[in-house]
Amino acid sequence: MSLLIKIASALLLFPANLLLLAALGLLLRHRCRRAIWLSWAALALLWLFSTRAGALLLVAPLEAQAAALAGVPRTAQAIVVLGARRQSNAPEYGNRDAPGYLALARLQYAARLQRASRLPLLVTGGKTDDAAESEADVMARSLQDDFGVTVRWRENDANDTAQNASLSATMLRQAGVQRIVLVTDAIHMPRALASFRKTGLEITPAPTVFFSRERLSLYDYVPSGEGLRRSNYALHEWIGLLWYKLSDKAR
Repeated sequence: MSLLIKIASALLLFPANLLLLAALGLLLRHRCRRAIWLSWAALALLWLFSTRAGALLLVAPLEAQAAALAGVPRTAQAIVVLGARRQSNAPEYGNRDAPGYLALARLQYAARLQRASRLPLLVTGGKTDDAAESEADVMARSLQDDFGVTVRWRENDANDTAQNASLSATMLRQAGVQRIVLVTDAIHMPRALASFRKTGLEITPAPTVFFSRERLSLYDYVPSGEGLRRSNYALHEWIGLLWYKLSDKAR
């Protein structure tokens, strides 16, 4: 069932959704000539969302929901860093897993906040794809080796953002922690906040990697793999937020 869910999810995202729309237009063109415009519309949208400028249509409203942190509140008791994809079997690290570039950006910012505040750190992320170690373990090793920062808590079982929140909250409450600084990238922050606020913890968002604040150039209006990746990431987050709302209404 999980495989079917993953396939269905992939079909909702770029570029599969637009390829399916283009195919539908081609299939229906013999019955209705106007159906070919579905294919042309799909091609135009694929061009648009394959540019970094076009990706901002999906990215910017997400990133606007949480401003950059001005400073760590004095009342905060811990910093929580959410896991992201890893680079598996990295040869330059002795064939061990290493944080992916988004995870590394989160870790870099968390290390900066930790040095400024001296707050204890919690990293959260479970095992995926039959990995030998959890994302939390990979993150903790990187924080220690690359940034000289020690992690106090490792939440090793979460497989999604909702579990990141619930399992981390349980661990933090056992340690008497109620007020946290939450670190993830700006696109992901709205969904992360939606999950963590359900736990009853007091959250101070600390987003990083603001794509919408980058300077634009002419190249950003040309289709690229990076433009499509950003659009896809943002669309995934919008779908996730919609799913949260529908799930809440169903309860």
